[in-house]
Amino acid sequence: MKHKKVESKNAGVSKFFNRFSNIVTKATGKPIAFIMAVLIILVWGITGPIFHFSDTWQLVINTGTTIITFLMVFVIQHSQNKDTTAIQLKLNELIAANSDASNRLVAIEDLTEHELETIKKYYTHLSESAKTGADVYSTHSLDEAKRNSASKSKGKSHLKHNHTQHEKK
Repeated sequence: MKHKKVESKNAGVSKFFNRFSNIVTKATGKPIAFIMAVLIILVWGITGPIFHFSDTWQLVINTGTTIITFLMVFVIQHSQNKDTTAIQLKLNELIAANSDASNRLVAIEDLTEHELETIKKYYTHLSESAKTGADVYSTHSLDEAKRNSASKSKGKSHLKHNHTQHEKK
């Protein structure tokens, strides 16, 4: 029973933080938020001579900006994590729905940096090959490339076998 209470409480906190971070990121991403920030800095700068550029005057802006920056890191990171997950799920759905796409790319974000770099090199090579190809409308997936490569290898070994047979005659 205690476990369900904790889960329920965590779900409530998570839901609140999700709503809060959505509101904050939307509000701070608007031009008016930037204008307000500039106005605050201008007012602070203008009041410098009034407060004789005192330590307290400097402390006000330093403390305020530090606290806001610290809190915004968590709000922005939460928003970024949520957006990234949503985009990944949408891409996974598109990959899964397309019969020509490689299902190996579903959940590719879980691969190591080295593994991602290997796949990136493959697609870079594929892109370079497409630039020289006559058919600019063709597409290729990892699986299709593997099948093509296997097919070519079989063809080469078949040709080699035929060539060897021809030389023996």
